[in-house]
Amino acid sequence: MPRTRVRRLGVVAVLLAAGLAPVTAPPAHAGGVYGGKGLSATIRYTRYGIPHIVARDYAGLGFGTGYAAARDNVCLLAQGVVTLRGERSRYFGPEAAPDQSLSSATTNLASDLFFAEINRSRTVERLLSRPAPYGPSREVRELSRGWAAGYNTYLREGKITDPACKGAPWLRPITELDVHRRGYALAMLGGSGLAVDQMAAARPPTGAARSAAPDPGRIAEAVRGLKAGADMGSNAIAVGKGASANGRGLLLGNPHYPWHTGRRFWQMQQTIPGKLNVSGGALLGSVSVSIGHNATFAWSHTVATGTPFSLTQLQLVPGDPTAYLVDGRAEKMVQRRVTVQARQPDGSVRPVTGTQWRTRYGPVVTAIGSVQLPWTASTAFAFNDPNASNLRIANTSFELGRSRTTDDALRALKRTQGLPWVNTIAADSRGNALYTQFQVLPNITNEFAARCNTPLGQAVFASAGVAILDGSKSSCTPGKAPGALQTGILAPDRYPVLKRSDYVTNSNDSHWLTNPGRPLEGFDRILGTERTARSLRTRSGLVAVEDQLRKGRFTRASMQELVFANRNHAGELAAADTVALCRAMNLGEPCEILARWDRTADVGSKGALLFDRYWRAAARAPDLWRVPFDVSDPVRTPRGLNTDSPTVRAALTGAIAELRGSGIPLDAPLGQYQYVTRNGERIPIGGGTESQGVLNKIEAPWTPGAGYTEVQHGSSYVQVVTFGHGPCPDARTLLTYSQSADSTSPHYADQTRLFSRNQWVRAPFCEDDIRRDPALTVIHLRVR
Repeated sequence: MPRTRVRRLGVVAVLLAAGLAPVTAPPAHAGGVYGGKGLSATIRYTRYGIPHIVARDYAGLGFGTGYAAARDNVCLLAQGVVTLRGERSRYFGPEAAPDQSLSSATTNLASDLFFAEINRSRTVERLLSRPAPYGPSREVRELSRGWAAGYNTYLREGKITDPACKGAPWLRPITELDVHRRGYALAMLGGSGLAVDQMAAARPPTGAARSAAPDPGRIAEAVRGLKAGADMGSNAIAVGKGASANGRGLLLGNPHYPWHTGRRFWQMQQTIPGKLNVSGGALLGSVSVSIGHNATFAWSHTVATGTPFSLTQLQLVPGDPTAYLVDGRAEKMVQRRVTVQARQPDGSVRPVTGTQWRTRYGPVVTAIGSVQLPWTASTAFAFNDPNASNLRIANTSFELGRSRTTDDALRALKRTQGLPWVNTIAADSRGNALYTQFQVLPNITNEFAARCNTPLGQAVFASAGVAILDGSKSSCTPGKAPGALQTGILAPDRYPVLKRSDYVTNSNDSHWLTNPGRPLEGFDRILGTERTARSLRTRSGLVAVEDQLRKGRFTRASMQELVFANRNHAGELAAADTVALCRAMNLGEPCEILARWDRTADVGSKGALLFDRYWRAAARAPDLWRVPFDVSDPVRTPRGLNTDSPTVRAALTGAIAELRGSGIPLDAPLGQYQYVTRNGERIPIGGGTESQGVLNKIEAPWTPGAGYTEVQHGSSYVQVVTFGHGPCPDARTLLTYSQSADSTSPHYADQTRLFSRNQWVRAPFCEDDIRRDPALTVIHLRVR
């Protein structure tokens, strides 16, 4: 047990931990250290449980980070370890569903077979064996080693209070390898992680089975659905000296992520005096800040439109559906059998074996999303994911954290090439604003796609940006591009980059309309569409920016106002026409409620709920707008509600009937029926859905009679950062779901209450501000 000495200096508590022994023996398959010798760190907690971690070296910094992360979210982290070790079926049963924080698997068995095969093949170990920049940098390795030791130190203290895992048999020590495995899984979320069920289900056909040819329209729709259903999105706005009040850079970061799973943000500051000082939100389990700022530079990410995977259509050998032709020669698929342990209904555990069929192009899949890609006697499809060879994501986050300017950041992105599925938006103290879509994508240029796509692939590529390549030709394998760290990924000079002194913005549409004054055009289709209609959320952000600039330049306060103004852009475009339609239909009271509605999705907005229920159905109308999209006016079109649309009319009467039938007042304030419950406390939540174009995106399931009773995903770690003339950035942050998933923690819902009131945290960054924090508590950690 640790030797503990506590002394109080006002609100300062000091803990010294030494000579710690493991609580259980390490599992036989795991490598690396469990304790760590000579590690030390200091953690200073300020209001809302935000840790400011200080150490003399990177291993010590990782040590403090792992300890603090476990203190807040040990159960979520431990669940992730079980997932990555392929042990979910053993502890939770094979048919139960994982939380999908590390893949899209819908059953524990599919998840286990996927991750157990990765572990059996030692993929992460092979990538770890490569020197930087191809593998993790020295600093990232040291951070990861320390992180594992810090996590294990927290476990050994035996102070776990979270009922979600207290006393659980799967709560065990970890290794450095487990830390790297988590980063690897995060890199594959937009690729292989979306096809886990489809890999597990792939089986060779029996006999001469035939199936209808796949429909390219349905495949394209499935690809778009995969992206939309990944529970990830974001807004970001970077303002330069030409549009900021003080002539310095200003950044808004507003990622939309799950609220309940292990794929959530956790806020921290990491400092090694003279080497590193960075603050922000880290994806849980990450060794460094994922989105944040330092003294002169701030950055955020938005989920990009580039599709980080491709398909290959295989021409099978007649009479052998497990062999395929490449340049006229037969090549056998590799059958990989993997066995995991699964708990049975009677409590016993027995082995279950699954099979994955692999080709030179990747594993065979028999569907994309819910759309079948039949494995027939003549054809099969392989899934190619370049991020399955990417263990560089931590390098990129680390290097962004120590960038001083937007130019530094762009060089870091090109040097590390680790971001798998996001854009980068940044600002610096010199007044520069940057957008770039530097992500790991297949090396499929427009020319390559035209030459190597199958007929099916030509249609799908044009519509959804996913290539379906001709596997019968070895020349149609994406090759090594100039300047690329990895074979098969797009060259660094083919990505869009926009530097501005006014602003750049992205809300998950493509690069094209980053700034309407300078559209980005002529890039490869795999990156996204150009000269096409933008989402209502993209248009809402652009309108809000231009509205502010007509009033004056941006300040930190006006940027904060923008994100939580909860403007409902669909309401701004269609509410007046809806009121006119309502009155023409003689619907009475609902018309006047919509007429009085303030066109926002604030907790107190009356009429917002009625419009919400109506618009979700109306937005599906194929004839929704009278004025179609105009490429010469992309921010203001399409517009003009088509009140003659039968879908729109039915949506209005249907929403009125639904609320009345549920006993919900038509003019109920939104927050009465959009809320979360924390330990019995109902907390109203503002914000709105994607279809309404609300920047403060909130998505929750509808329960008849009760409303939107639990947010599933939406605004998460939100930051507004600007710079003055001194060394301390001016930052406001908010972690909407709070720091801890532990229902017994004081930081389980404290920031959620702030979010309900549209309030922010002034997160201290400089030493004097940290020392003056009224809630300051200090922990010194040391392992001898």
